[in-house]
Amino acid sequence: MTIKASDLFVKALENEGVSHVFGVPGEENLDFLDSLSRSSICFILTRHEQAAGFMAATYGRLTGKPGVCLATLGPGATNLVTAAAYAQLGAMPLLMITGQKPIKTSKQGRFQIVDVVDMMRPLTKFTRQIVSAGSIPALVREAFRIAQQERPGAVHLELPEDIAAETTDDDHLFDVNAYQQPECSVAALQSAVQMIRQAQHPLLLVGAGANRRNAIDALRQFVDATGIPVFSTQMGKGVISEAHPNFIGTTALSSGDYIHCAIDHADLIINAGHDVVEKPPFFMEHGGTKVIHVNFNAAEVDRVYFPQLELVGDIGSTFDWLRENIDPLPDEEMSYFQRVRDHVQGHIGENTDDPRFPIVPQRLVSDVRKVMPDDGIITLDNGMYKIWFARNYPAFWPNTVLLDNALATMGAGLPAAMMASILNPVKRVMAVCGDGGFMMNSQEMETAVRLGLNLVVLVLRDDSFGMIRWKQAIAGLDDWGLTFGNPDFVTYAESYQATGHRVTAVEEFVPLLKACFEAGGVHLVEVPVDYSENKRVLIDELSEKVCNV
Repeated sequence: MTIKASDLFVKALENEGVSHVFGVPGEENLDFLDSLSRSSICFILTRHEQAAGFMAATYGRLTGKPGVCLATLGPGATNLVTAAAYAQLGAMPLLMITGQKPIKTSKQGRFQIVDVVDMMRPLTKFTRQIVSAGSIPALVREAFRIAQQERPGAVHLELPEDIAAETTDDDHLFDVNAYQQPECSVAALQSAVQMIRQAQHPLLLVGAGANRRNAIDALRQFVDATGIPVFSTQMGKGVISEAHPNFIGTTALSSGDYIHCAIDHADLIINAGHDVVEKPPFFMEHGGTKVIHVNFNAAEVDRVYFPQLELVGDIGSTFDWLRENIDPLPDEEMSYFQRVRDHVQGHIGENTDDPRFPIVPQRLVSDVRKVMPDDGIITLDNGMYKIWFARNYPAFWPNTVLLDNALATMGAGLPAAMMASILNPVKRVMAVCGDGGFMMNSQEMETAVRLGLNLVVLVLRDDSFGMIRWKQAIAGLDDWGLTFGNPDFVTYAESYQATGHRVTAVEEFVPLLKACFEAGGVHLVEVPVDYSENKRVLIDELSEKVCNV
């Protein structure tokens, strides 16, 4: 049967189970767009390609299946570059589809033409130009397979205008087979058991790589069965409930954080899902604490990370095996870690009822936690508040705190929240953005309203790029070049047919957030923030008290 290439491409996407495509098409995508209009796939038009990429990457993060985004050639494709890096560094499966001028004949010279395939090469796991209609099924299957394989990431296919319009008799679609991660060798597992049994003060670290669906249950059962204390990186938050009595805290910094008192006391760290794209949760030293690396992939050794043993294979299967072969940790071995946990919790509890206005970060985080149910989802843009939320906001379920500690790009918070709301329409979803990051993709407020989403967008206002300004001050440099003006955010939200609110007193904050969620629809809440408390992010004299208890 003869079939048009663009129709075949869309059928291949349907064969992969694609439910949504996000993007901004151009004239080079018109055949593909027409084919998409007759498919079961929902096309979501965004106002910028970067936002489409962030939404698709978040789809991949939340479902484990590649999200799909669409852009035209030239400037449309270059606008996907940040989203490609976001997905690649953050291990989010993502397929980007871009258009191109005809490759067999050309009447426009080099107009708008950029070598997009080559541009995407260092930012993706796989990038190809489609040069014949018949190759589409195989290339789509290969792209999806590679995007999902550990470590997940971004892939790219370029569909030129003339190829999209071709027809072919080769319409065979490939079977979609689930990827099976190899299991760790028994010999390595036995060595790990020996090291754990010899340890006096073992700790479990949950990193970004462990925040996958097939590892979460195994890790929780491992902690319950062994009693080994646990802490997490920022992107490992929620894998182990932070209400668990063995959970000590989240490392918001690489060193000098309160949690490092426990790390320094440990003689063995079982590192589940360490990913070098995250800032290291601790620095290894020769002759210091031993480390067992447990991950889908081998360790990337450097001067601060050189594990003594590697358990390479499926993380879930690895911890299932370890759980069955390790005796519970004696209660007395937990006592020091419990005291550290109590001190860390005390620190987190400071200033949560501070009456100052503009609101201080500790009160802000605490108040947001009061409003959000255990399964509510917050998405964080990047700024100083990300560190405060990473440390002070307890997560009880995986993927309920979506932050980016890999590329750490600004502008992703709102699109990520939109995607979370689409996938979880009955859950409370909140985007937490600084005024700088929000304005980088604020145009997507129109998209959120058009889609009829239920979403609260919290804009933290300090009229500056606050994190860099804080670091400028720490470095002893003049306060210069990092402040800006802002629109009237209430009026701005209303211009998109959203509802705008401005907090003018700290006691208004919680009731206002509750009212926004109860009303439904898209709400923007502007709240001024006092970042003078940022000095409390850095460890101070309390650390000595904690480490010496």
